[in-house]
Amino acid sequence: MDNLSRFSTVTHGNAFSASLSIDTLRQRVPAVFASSADEKVSAKYTFIPTERVLTGLMRVGFVPVDARQTNARKASPLHARHVIRLRRRLETVSLRDSIPEVVLWNAHDGSGAYQLRLGCLRVVCLNGLIVSMGAFPSVRVAHRGDIVEEVVTSALEMSERFGALAGQIDRMEHRLLKKDEQIQFAERALAIRFPEPSQSGIQPEQLLTCRRVEDLGSDLWTCLNKVQENLLRGGLSRRTASGRRTRTRAITSIAEDVRINGRVWELAEEVLAAA
Repeated sequence: MDNLSRFSTVTHGNAFSASLSIDTLRQRVPAVFASSADEKVSAKYTFIPTERVLTGLMRVGFVPVDARQTNARKASPLHARHVIRLRRRLETVSLRDSIPEVVLWNAHDGSGAYQLRLGCLRVVCLNGLIVSMGAFPSVRVAHRGDIVEEVVTSALEMSERFGALAGQIDRMEHRLLKKDEQIQFAERALAIRFPEPSQSGIQPEQLLTCRRVEDLGSDLWTCLNKVQENLLRGGLSRRTASGRRTRTRAITSIAEDVRINGRVWELAEEVLAAA
């Protein structure tokens, strides 16, 4: 029996969905179970398998609820960048339509340290938002020494900020945006993914497209989620520079997902600060 199998992955207290089984984790993110680092890493690199870190996080009450990894064509799938979203098994912070999370990402190819960020899942659309580093600083733990306890402690400290995160979301829910403010927000968000307007082939208003009845509303929180989902999931009708009709592509890069997520959250913070 492996380390993770000793821990229960039952449904989270009020999480609306089941956590991931060990078999599912092995299928989605084989890099979590890597037994060695990429042979190209430096001598200073200490290989600490993500499985050990995840075992430590589950030991103190976190459960994995989503996971994925980069599908690099030339790189080994065991050394690819991977990300795991975790929730507390028993959550005490109550949000209207969301669940607070800690987001862990790592790679075994020497491309970066273990990183932890705050996140939250909007249940109605399964949007996985990642909070900006400006609002709630991220944690980076380099691959040097036995850093499992350092990552676990950092995750516990980060989860203590869930209450503050809930307060910020509440303020967004109460900040109503006029139509021109919504369009301005969408315009600035569009520039995050497409710095040159001619690259996008879409209008900012398209980022405000409602995909479900729960997206109806003019508050900042609803606007943030619509814009974030439309930016990341793609599927919006666009016209290329040559005039051909096509659709925007979904973001599949983990690094780009995190970057766009954090920057869109920062835009929402700026709207709150200007109120």
